[in-house]
Amino acid sequence: MESPRTELPRRIGGFTASCLLVSNVVGSGIFTTTGFMARDLGHPWLILAIWLIGALLALAGALSYSELGTALPVAGGEYAYLRRAYGPLIGFLSGWTSFTVGFSAAIAAGAMSFAAYLLQIAPFQSENGPLSTGIALTLIWIVTGFHLAGVGSGGFLQRLLTILNIGAILVLVVGVLMLGKGNWTNLSLSAPDVTPDFGAMMVSLIFVTYAYSGWNAAAYVAGEIVDPERTIPRAMIGGTLFVGLLYLVVNGIYLYALPVTELGQPPILPVANKVAAAMLGPTGTLLVTVLLSLSIAGAVSAMVWAGPRVYYAMACDGVIPAYFSNTAGLSGTPSNAIVLQSLWASVLILSGTFERLVIYSGVILAAFSALAVGSLMVLRRRCPELGRPYRVPFYPLVPLCYVVLSATIAIYGLIERPIEAGLGLATVLAGVPLYLLWVQVRGRQRN
Repeated sequence: MESPRTELPRRIGGFTASCLLVSNVVGSGIFTTTGFMARDLGHPWLILAIWLIGALLALAGALSYSELGTALPVAGGEYAYLRRAYGPLIGFLSGWTSFTVGFSAAIAAGAMSFAAYLLQIAPFQSENGPLSTGIALTLIWIVTGFHLAGVGSGGFLQRLLTILNIGAILVLVVGVLMLGKGNWTNLSLSAPDVTPDFGAMMVSLIFVTYAYSGWNAAAYVAGEIVDPERTIPRAMIGGTLFVGLLYLVVNGIYLYALPVTELGQPPILPVANKVAAAMLGPTGTLLVTVLLSLSIAGAVSAMVWAGPRVYYAMACDGVIPAYFSNTAGLSGTPSNAIVLQSLWASVLILSGTFERLVIYSGVILAAFSALAVGSLMVLRRRCPELGRPYRVPFYPLVPLCYVVLSATIAIYGLIERPIEAGLGLATVLAGVPLYLLWVQVRGRQRN
């Protein structure tokens, strides 16, 4: 039941950890999901309210994960917490989900968003054509090459892309406010033919939680963070607060620039590009689109970096083959795990669309993050001897609110989008026979 401490060297400082978190969160979601929300909700203030709820939910999760991360500062994030709290099967399913759904599907969706924005510069074809697929695959494998080279090159890439990421948003916000001809009265204009129900709001929350996913990125590399007791809470809480404020500002700019009826019209995916085109003209749009493409690449890079640490931790615990804990060579990174994740993300790019990938991953991630935050309460009761340099405030209200809302999102996602959510659930359950088979193989090897 004990998860071993990682053998990966502690070389990640506070700034790099914060960059990893911000890049992991501020990726394709903020630049792509508001159009779907405008289509489905049709009310500007309801859209902003959903984004605010998402910010509060992410903050509650960050507060809870900060306690978990400082109590168990090892590689693997929620895999380590769920294994300790609920046993090896649930821990395995968490790691299996991170691989099949969590990171890989998010990487695929991010790469597809990157291609959609890049094709706005030279629109040779639709955003779902073979050229778009080729661009998405190329991005994944270029980023994979950087992270295979080691934490040094991967960290440099991450810091650079994070700076470009925030710069892109600032250019968009300042450009629209100074040069654009938007109208704040757009905030009072609703779509007359849209009447959102509770289910539609829950589906929109799935989009928002997708956009906020990554607030727990520092937990996955906790075993490589210098002074984790101080660095993890600062990176998680500070980074999440920063992103929450940023998202509210950006969505306010979207609604200032265009009425909700136009935001919800095709092309729905590149909503930031649509706003830039309306407000800044061709030259401004070109600059913003290039910067937004780079910022989405930063999110893909962050997930390519963080995800393999989960599979590395699983291999160290013996729940998957030791092949995936290989860190041979000068890079000191779990290279086999990195390659495996990028291969599966490539398969998802070839088989899905952006909206389906978001729903497919969002429902399952909401369920497992609820389990992970719930493990905080389980471990407080079961393992009081664990050192806890940081304790979540207003316990147990904060983690309990997170668990209840995340579970509600997952349930309504299953009701409203049964095909995508059902495929996600089937993917998780497929891990059960794999786990039982591996237990048998390990038992025979020991005998």
